[in-house]
Amino acid sequence: MPAKQHAIKSDFARIDKLRDEDIDYSDIPELDDEVFAQPLVPWPPRKELITIRLDADVLDWFKHQGRGYQTRINQVLRRYMDVATRRVRSKARTTRDARNRARPSRHAR
Repeated sequence: MPAKQHAIKSDFARIDKLRDEDIDYSDIPELDDEVFAQPLVPWPPRKELITIRLDADVLDWFKHQGRGYQTRINQVLRRYMDVATRRVRSKARTTRDARNRARPSRHAR
């Protein structure tokens, strides 16, 4: 039995008939070399195959979210890592600033 085809309701025929000069491009910024200098999406880091022990209820919760639960676990861990990294940098900066304020200036006499 052939698969049922779904009709696409669109105006492709009208769009196909448009000439380039009939299209208004005025609201689109011009593309130059700077636009293509950086990728739009960062390349995903290499994945490692590991074995990890999780609490059963935690794993069940992620699995009940649907397909891609391992990807979601990775996203949660990445966000935690990013926040923790920012906190460490912020704390180091705060400590360094406090040390600098406590030190007498070499230029003051």
